[in-house]
Amino acid sequence: MKTINNIDFKGKKAIIRVDFNVPLDQNFNVTDATRIEAAKPTIDKILKDGGSVILMSHLGRPKGVEEKYSLNHILSKVTEVLGQEIHFANDCIGEEAQTKANNLKPNQILLLENLRFYKEEEEGDADFAKKLANLGDIYVNDAFGTAHRAHASTTIIANYFPENKFFGLLLAKEIESINKVLHESKKPVTAILGGSKVSSKITIIENILDKVDHMIIGGGMTFTFVKALGGSIGNSICEDDKMELALEILKQAKEKGVQIHLPVDVVAADNFSNDANTQVLDVTQIPEGWQGLDAGPKSLELFKEVVLKSKTILWNGPVGVFEMPTFANGTIKVGEYIAQSTKDGAFSLVGGGDSVSAVKQFGLENEVSYVSTGGGAMLEMLEGRTLPGIQAILN
Repeated sequence: MKTINNIDFKGKKAIIRVDFNVPLDQNFNVTDATRIEAAKPTIDKILKDGGSVILMSHLGRPKGVEEKYSLNHILSKVTEVLGQEIHFANDCIGEEAQTKANNLKPNQILLLENLRFYKEEEEGDADFAKKLANLGDIYVNDAFGTAHRAHASTTIIANYFPENKFFGLLLAKEIESINKVLHESKKPVTAILGGSKVSSKITIIENILDKVDHMIIGGGMTFTFVKALGGSIGNSICEDDKMELALEILKQAKEKGVQIHLPVDVVAADNFSNDANTQVLDVTQIPEGWQGLDAGPKSLELFKEVVLKSKTILWNGPVGVFEMPTFANGTIKVGEYIAQSTKDGAFSLVGGGDSVSAVKQFGLENEVSYVSTGGGAMLEMLEGRTLPGIQAILN
């Protein structure tokens, strides 16, 4: 893989696409610096070599220039994480950006203003990409979160660096981790898929059925399967138009020798509320007025047995409404089983927004092998798609 470890950056200016699209509170303070911290090893390597760094990123979804989306708001946090002074350009292209880039000395860092202040960024405009390319000698993509978009800074810019384009350490690790699950996995391989909808996971399920031995299905999408199999699900969430698809998935899994594990019991509630009345019910016998909101104790015992025997684990999606403490137990337990299996030598990859939130919230992020930083990009890779931002470096 063409990573930054293949090159010495001494005396070179590296223009790096990072993903600093971080959450801000109402006073513009960064509330989670994970994405900034994730880019640090790449930046440190380049500076250690004696190179200089030009950072470019987007923040939010601005319509033109909007002050609330200025990267100036994250400057102090980037300075704190990287441990040195950061120069800032009030534009990402044009005279000021070019002058500041030209004047950058070895071991210095320049942060450019929000790329998405220009519509040309998302349009993948070649002229805009060329202006960005003119700022540096070497292009590095370290933004997995945007690798599935053919934007100017993630894909088109690479055309202007035919010999000098590389993966950053974070992006390389993401690719490596997903490939480990898809192509180099130790058996048995288990995929745990949760969340509310079958429709959002269907292409992943179809792509990974050939690669897994066990598939645990949890969360809201459980009930589409249960209802399709003739169970009573009360007021539980269900995609009626996807029931045939659910049966087709079960049929395909059987043909491929994949064991599907559905919950056998649930924690049901008489209201979608943390303070609702609850009872544990058979997953096929939920009465009207009740809805399943978490995996029950028997289901968790089944899941535990499967997870602890696994050598490769992919977790995408919670198994209950973990945002409410009353219905968080199932997701916490699954996280703990994965942590135990990892400790016993399994490789575990967690990805997809809600699973990532869950492992962080419950203090399990350092107990699994890898937590993916890119929800959409990871899902598209699991679906078997080639991401334009990755392909651009490989071409």
